[in-house]
Amino acid sequence: MHFWERRRLGPRLLGVGVLMIFATAVLKFARWNCDFAQLGKGSWGRFCQGRFYQAVRLLHSGDLNCSRITRGDTEEVEKALLNRLSRKKKREPLGEEAYLNMTKDCRAFRQARKFIEVPLSKAEEDFPIAYSMVIHEKIEMFERLLRSIYTPQNVYCVHVDKKAPEPFQNAVRAIASCFENVFLVAKQERVVYASWSRVQADLNCMEELLQSKVRWRYLLNTCGTDFPIKTNAEIVEALKLLNGRNNMESEKPSAIKTGRWTNHYEVADSIVRTDTKKSPPPQQSPMFTGNAYIVVTRAFVQHLFEDPAARQVLEWCKDTYSPDEHLWATLHRMPGVPGSVPFNGKFDLTDMNAIARAVKWSYTEGDVSKGAPYPPCSGAHQRAVCVYGIGDLPWLITQHHLFANKFDPRVDDDVITCLEEHLRHKSIFGEAL
Repeated sequence: MHFWERRRLGPRLLGVGVLMIFATAVLKFARWNCDFAQLGKGSWGRFCQGRFYQAVRLLHSGDLNCSRITRGDTEEVEKALLNRLSRKKKREPLGEEAYLNMTKDCRAFRQARKFIEVPLSKAEEDFPIAYSMVIHEKIEMFERLLRSIYTPQNVYCVHVDKKAPEPFQNAVRAIASCFENVFLVAKQERVVYASWSRVQADLNCMEELLQSKVRWRYLLNTCGTDFPIKTNAEIVEALKLLNGRNNMESEKPSAIKTGRWTNHYEVADSIVRTDTKKSPPPQQSPMFTGNAYIVVTRAFVQHLFEDPAARQVLEWCKDTYSPDEHLWATLHRMPGVPGSVPFNGKFDLTDMNAIARAVKWSYTEGDVSKGAPYPPCSGAHQRAVCVYGIGDLPWLITQHHLFANKFDPRVDDDVITCLEEHLRHKSIFGEAL
């Protein structure tokens, strides 16, 4: 088996070698008389590289110029924003029935939807990643997210909210069945916003991912409104630089956030604070706050299920408000936890400095020249979080984060389309559009 080797993510990212037989057989390199050992080298090697890109390129309709938009062309961005506003009829996303029909022939589905089914480098193949994907709606968005992070050497656990409609669950199951390294978690949770069920969904996937035959190195968790802003090769390089450390937002809590664990919370259809006071946290180290998105080592995940002290913290957090926003951050600062960092304030990390997720909060958007951390959102806001628009794309792709949140095709499908095209081009050529 031969692989395309990358040259330090340079302009000619794809070096020698590729699998002689592409799984879907759509490339037919033999017919083009391509020399795999010279792929990307010289005029003929670059021709073959271009042929591969054309075979897996994600085409879109309309006059959207993603190349100019990603380069920050103001006129092109404004044109795209105006087109979005003036568009009389938005494209309807593919529904569950469409995916049930497409996946009747898995090979045709993978080919039609342009999944890349070969490792794009030896470095990537040797560094498999595990994903926990917690979703509940928007089937096309899930499939596009999966396609954007899919490689055959990684492994993907999908948790579908137990209360999600049956057609959605069936469609997710059908998509997963077309890949050997994608599976639905056995134990589903009925996820209630800001409750323990969100953490439990990830834990269920973590437990099964540990049983996978894939010897993954790091675990990343995602939700249905996430999208990567880095290629798999760039994610691998970033994880290697962590050198066995976890990475996530982890800061000292504000007085308001401390209130999330001082009292007992009860959960029914929603989470409700009670007057019952909780006992102090079981660990000797302080509590920290962060967010739900984490980058953690395999050893960290194993520790959650094997270490009594970690199990005590997990149990204690079950009746707190939004535990995913303090549990992971606190564990990450506990002495003896694999991949952790000391709880000294010098190791505090904001969401902007961590690599897990780029998020724009409405109350901190503004004029960057006057000290704002990021420019205003060009899409819409949901719970004070920016749902990205096409105008956010030039900023997004310059960030050091691995993923960004939130995306919604009903708010702005163009930003997802151009991000897909940018990532696909960079995956093959190692350079931006």
